[in-house]
Amino acid sequence: MKKILSIVLLSFLMIGCKTAVDRKSTETTSISYTEEDLRYYFKATGNEPFWGIKIGNEQIVFTSLIPGKENIIFPAVDAIRAMDANVRMYRVSNETTSATITIQQLDCQDSMSGAISPYSVKVEIRNNSELETKKLNGCGKFIADYRLHDIWVLEELNGYKVFLTDYQKELPRIEINSAENRFMGFAGCNSITGQIFYEKEVLRFTKVVSTLMACAPGNKEAEFLKALQSTTTYTIENNRLTLLNPSGKLLVFKKVD
Repeated sequence: MKKILSIVLLSFLMIGCKTAVDRKSTETTSISYTEEDLRYYFKATGNEPFWGIKIGNEQIVFTSLIPGKENIIFPAVDAIRAMDANVRMYRVSNETTSATITIQQLDCQDSMSGAISPYSVKVEIRNNSELETKKLNGCGKFIADYRLHDIWVLEELNGYKVFLTDYQKELPRIEINSAENRFMGFAGCNSITGQIFYEKEVLRFTKVVSTLMACAPGNKEAEFLKALQSTTTYTIENNRLTLLNPSGKLLVFKKVD
């Protein structure tokens, strides 16, 4: 009788553990976006005085605790790009206020929280009736396209449709976590993990790490990994993720649930 009770108890524990794992997996891969997340692709904040900026395709919003500059909305403008560095500048104005926003890819530490962001941000802002310009410093990051956050299975490689026989086991796939700028997946022979570098209209797969299983002759994993790491931009349409670089189309994935 004790043996039977022990088996039953072990079964309940195994079911409970599986449920907890499944729940954790769901929590890891699920993500929700607010309307604001969808409208802006870059956000930055600073301290002393507190200020924030949000850059979108339709408008740029500046908020602060500075008297007279609590909430200012500018029409969106294209960035002016530096030729020799990852620096972009936005010159914006409306009927009352003018500002210059400079974003540089440079690790930036928040002066209060200590958090590290990948971009340093400078804002010079003044009311049009003022002579003095207020200069502010802060940190920011690009908000990755929420549509990337999914599981994608390979359909095309370098312009050609792929088949299961190209990989002997299963087709390559990637699962992108856009909230954490990372990805994981299967390259056709080995499991892979890595990070994504995202800016507006720019996507790169970096710091790719792979297991070291020997691949069968003819397996196209090496071609897949080379194409993945050559990506510089992307498009999403009709449940297809297309990865490209200046040379053309590299990879086409189909969204799966």
